Amino acid sequence: MDVLGPHSGEPPEAGSSGRGFRGYGPTVLDHFENPRNVGEIDNPEGESWVESQAHGDRLKLTLRIAEGVVTEARFRAFGCGAAIASSSMATVLLTGRGIEEASRLTRREVAEALGGLPESKVHCSVLAEEAVRLALEDYRRRRGAPGACPSNGIVARHARRAGGKERDPKV
Repeated sequence: MDVLGPHSGEPPEAGSSGRGFRGYGPTVLDHFENPRNVGEIDNPEGESWVESQAHGDRLKLTLRIAEGVVTEARFRAFGCGAAIASSSMATVLLTGRGIEEASRLTRREVAEALGGLPESKVHCSVLAEEAVRLALEDYRRRRGAPGACPSNGIVARHARRAGGKERDPKV
């Protein structure tokens, strides 16, 4: 099965592929109904806020990083079940990873860990991947790393890019 491939979006017949409500698998449903790591970290080492203009999903990601390792990742999301599940899974996958390993987290890895996403919901794993990339860029910027974005913050930078004007990043 291609985890980023098409699913009909229709519930399967009893005893079929294991896909549940609207084509979501049990792991997606679990992370939607019982999201992990919801909230925000006070004074995070890295943060980002991303929005999908096409779908309206929003995600704020905050990271605690100690000695080059993501020790805590929290999120606040506004969007569909797949957006919440993808955000939840991304925080689980990030925690305990070194910065370099965390920076290689992909939408495919998020989707695979969720057991796949319907094609119409792949943008949710893309949102999570982008949030991770920007939060780590923010971490590097705050530390004064060479080549890091010199902007006044990843949150504002991405908010302008996503919506064309400054927005309150509270999700």
